[in-house]
Amino acid sequence: MEANSRGTGRLPAAFLTPGSSSFMDFLAEHQPELLPGNRQLPPTQGVIEAPHGTTIVAVTFPGGVVLAGDRRATMGNVIAQRDIEKVFPADEYSAVGIAGTAGLAVEMVKLFQLELEHFEKVEGAQLSLEGKANRLSTMIRSNLGMAMQGLAVVPLFAGYDVDRAKGRIFSYDVTGGRTEERGFAATGSGSVFARGAMKKLYRDDLSEADATTLVVQALYDAADDDSATGGPDVARRIYPIVTVITEDGFRRLTEDESSEIARSILERRLEQPDGPRAALL
Repeated sequence: MEANSRGTGRLPAAFLTPGSSSFMDFLAEHQPELLPGNRQLPPTQGVIEAPHGTTIVAVTFPGGVVLAGDRRATMGNVIAQRDIEKVFPADEYSAVGIAGTAGLAVEMVKLFQLELEHFEKVEGAQLSLEGKANRLSTMIRSNLGMAMQGLAVVPLFAGYDVDRAKGRIFSYDVTGGRTEERGFAATGSGSVFARGAMKKLYRDDLSEADATTLVVQALYDAADDDSATGGPDVARRIYPIVTVITEDGFRRLTEDESSEIARSILERRLEQPDGPRAALL
């Protein structure tokens, strides 16, 4: 796929030949070595040390879905980064939250964004939310070789289904197995604690404001028990990334909005240091 027509102003023939609407199929045919799952790793003893990101949570509410993540990346017992971004828009109506090996996960998200954009340009229409979830499942499955060497990527995918007019959440395992979650979901090392918090606070009739507060509360609870999850850092002004997806599309809360939610939760915890004894929402 090397461009050997520098003087002619023409694209390589590969770009001018009709083919699949899948960008991954295009890359696999013309430069398969660029796909993350096709890279050959040198022999190693034990698990490769690389920054890992956790924790991601998602909650549906009437009219949409909220996807959020903390900002900490760890490498063993060391905090590798305090302000990593783990939640990204996939397209106008969907988003991906990453957990697992941070570098590979970010690269997979960028490839997934290209995959959806390529399909839309070739077909002249967007994939259904179900189709997007299936495409991501295929990408995760192609990384299985690296996952077996400790470089796993386990994202959480959420979006607004324009056909069903509601928010939906999909979780995955390292083999690409896909599960649609009902109401709420979490992934990453703090997911057990985050899920416990959401189980107690979730309701079917949450407002958008309630849902954003719930995910930040869940991340706070996860950080309280999981050292790999970072809680709101008021001193450094580092707060969870919170995104909302509705019929109006993807929107990321501003830092002021996220900090306001985090501060309100911290204030309640100062009043009840042993944990809330009544509903927070």
